Parts: sequence; structure tokens; C-alpha cells
Amino acid sequence: MDEYYSSTLTGWREWVSLPGIGVSWIKAKIDTGAQTSALHAGNITVFTREGTEWVRFTVQPWQQGVLDEVEVELPIHDRRTVRSSSGHTQDRLVVVMDLGLVGREVPVEVTLTDREEMVFRMLIGREALKQGYVVDSGESYLGGRPPAAIRRRNQGRA
Repeated sequence: MDEYYSSTLTGWREWVSLPGIGVSWIKAKIDTGAQTSALHAGNITVFTREGTEWVRFTVQPWQQGVLDEVEVELPIHDRRTVRSSSGHTQDRLVVVMDLGLVGREVPVEVTLTDREEMVFRMLIGREALKQGYVVDSGESYLGGRPPAAIRRRNQGRA
């Protein structure tokens, strides 16, 4: 029980950062129904570097448009079959990256997928949350919000 009280409280949606890949702000849904976190990724290409499999992909942090798109290269950590809430399965690549969530930075496993039609570009799953987070399903943005100019970029209004 002591662990609960020393945990970091997060809302059901948060503005998060991915500092290791240069994404300062991206809106994420905290999803206790998902085991692994997921990130909207485009142009996914697997390649070999010094005998190790890597992946190159783009991250579009904003819901509307490609403003501030980032190209990323990371080693492939794993490959997983993920089942959606509708029962469909999809094979996904998994990478490890740092996640800034409510004032803390933690390493997380992230699957790469097309979330173009989804409201949130990122989902934060249980594997990330079990690193000391408790979710308050009635709260949002407990980690704060970006400045208004950044929020406008997310809405396609630079």
C-alpha cells in the first residue's frame, strides 16, 4: 500500500515528451487496457546497422498535418503481435525510448503503428505505468499543458 502513496498521479490523458527523439510535446491517452505503449509512426523501414536490426520512421507529433515531423532511427527491441480492442491482430516492431510523463522520465517499450485515424498520437500502456504511476480517470493534464502556441500547432493552426 505504501507504493500507492509514493506513486505519481496521472490523468486519463496527458501531454508527454519523448526527449530522446526530439519530441517536446505529444498528446497521449493513458490506457490501462493496453499492455504496451503505442506511437503513431510513418514511413517505417527496417535496416541493418553493424549486424543489428534497426528501424527508421517518422513521428508526427501533431494531430493535424506534418509540422515538426521528426525522423527517428532506433534499434529494434522486439517484434510483437498486438490485439486491438476490436479483436484484430497486427504484427508490430517494438523500440525502447524515454518518456516524459507528469514530471518524470522513464524508459518505455513502444510499438510503432499507424494511428492516423485515432484521436491520440500515442497510447501509454500498463508496462510504462507500472513504473510508479497511478491513473485518476477523472482528471486530465495533471502534468501541465504546453503554451497556447504549441496547442494551436496540434490543431493545425501554427
